[in-house]
Amino acid sequence: MKPVKDFNIKKDISVDELAKQLRDSGGFGAKDLGMAIDTLETMMKRNCTRFLSFPANIISTGTRGIIRDMVKEKMFSAIITTCGTLDHDLARIWKDYYHGSFHADDARLYEKHIHRLGNVFVPMESYGKILEEKLQPIFADIYKSKKKLAPNELIFEVGKRLNGKKANESIIYWATKNKIPVFVPGITDGAFGSQLWMFWQEHKDFIVDVLLDEQQLSNIVYDAKETGALVIGGGISKHHVIWWNQFIGGLKYAVYITTASEYDGSLSGARVSEAVSWGKVKKNATTANVICDVTIALPIIYSALKERL
Repeated sequence: MKPVKDFNIKKDISVDELAKQLRDSGGFGAKDLGMAIDTLETMMKRNCTRFLSFPANIISTGTRGIIRDMVKEKMFSAIITTCGTLDHDLARIWKDYYHGSFHADDARLYEKHIHRLGNVFVPMESYGKILEEKLQPIFADIYKSKKKLAPNELIFEVGKRLNGKKANESIIYWATKNKIPVFVPGITDGAFGSQLWMFWQEHKDFIVDVLLDEQQLSNIVYDAKETGALVIGGGISKHHVIWWNQFIGGLKYAVYITTASEYDGSLSGARVSEAVSWGKVKKNATTANVICDVTIALPIIYSALKERL
């Protein structure tokens, strides 16, 4: 056993030094956060196929910038996320979202044509309207040369057509530039998917084949020497990562960050250890499970990794 050490916070402490103190001094959730950073450092330094999964809601916040920079720096080999990530990432190229409040009057917001996403305000003109205005011409241009695509290929083609002064703030822009595939298993579950459906009404020969994505995911995992994942939140993006990795004996490295409870049996709250019972994570894997709002945890994790790597 190792003794618990007290925190010793000095004026000029680096984030990496703080991260090591979280591991050695924190106890409870702080220790888990410190161990997560160690696990991700090990994963990044291995010849390892690395997955990043996350839900869309955090892309409405400034955490989008951290995920974008991780993609820009090629820290991950593949991304699995939800349709709303496309919505928020693209919409914020063209329009702003705003600080709001969890305690706002939602009926009044509706009257003022403002959506509320937690404590972020999304004006209606910054969401559905702008996505329709921008995406329909992009889909039309793609249709001229390609009429059947995998969802990740469609996202890649959209990324190639992003321009303007804020395009390089986009996750999709950098994923395309660095040829990192973005998989969205629920491609129709959001504004991007609705726009795709609307385009299809007049172009019934425009096919987005989700099974082509599954084939590419199969190729990625079976070609990998070993795999690891940073899994943020839960839902379909989390499950798609661990589902595919069970076919090669499970993830070798896994870090979960969630605020969900495991006691209702939900996947979102399920700990890494539960995935071991399914063969989705190896029984001898290097893992960490962090119970924390990712908008708090990820800036610390990323800052510490930047110093170490």
